[in-house]
Amino acid sequence: MNDFLGLSAYLPLVLCIGGYLLGVLLKRKFHSGLFNPLLVGILVCILFLKVTGMDYETFSAGAQPLSLLLTPATVCLALPLYRQWHYLQKYPGAILCAVAAGALTSMSCVLAMARLFQLDYSIYVTLLPKSITTAIGMGVAEELGGIVTITVAVIVITGILGNLLAELFCKIFQVTHPVARGLALGSSSHAIGTAKAMEMGEVEGAISSLAIVLSGLLTVVGASFFAQFL
Repeated sequence: MNDFLGLSAYLPLVLCIGGYLLGVLLKRKFHSGLFNPLLVGILVCILFLKVTGMDYETFSAGAQPLSLLLTPATVCLALPLYRQWHYLQKYPGAILCAVAAGALTSMSCVLAMARLFQLDYSIYVTLLPKSITTAIGMGVAEELGGIVTITVAVIVITGILGNLLAELFCKIFQVTHPVARGLALGSSSHAIGTAKAMEMGEVEGAISSLAIVLSGLLTVVGASFFAQFL
């Protein structure tokens, strides 16, 4: 079965796109954050691998074109940022402080959990870049000696949780300003959270895309510093 499926070079690509589109349809029908398209797509791919027994390496090779689009897609977030550039000029101090607070909080929580659960160094540095975009987080984990594949999984999980819980937490803590909501999503749940921010509004999406870039840069610098604490 694995050899037969391996001959279908584009099957994993079709499955990834089809799973995502299925999630879009389910979300439109039921209007629930539980049907996040990315989450549905991931579950569809996992189910396919379990049922067919297809090995991950073969599947990953077939879906490689999607992986190659990751970095260009991140760069394209500059477009909504350009459209809302006046917000950066209007709130420079607040934006920089908020993103710095988000990056420091994320890495401090990882450090606290690593000490609490007595994690070894490799797992600790694997988790440090959990709140930044995959394109940057993979490089950070690899440079510090972490396990890149686990880093990718943790980044995706962090993003999905941020996407699902964003509106609930904004209601609980009465966060109503579009700039504040965009900063919270971008600095805590990277591109997946930014997708949710764009659903909330154009300002939220633009500010969230800015937070992704700034948070990534701060984490690149901060992760090397935090790595020395364990």
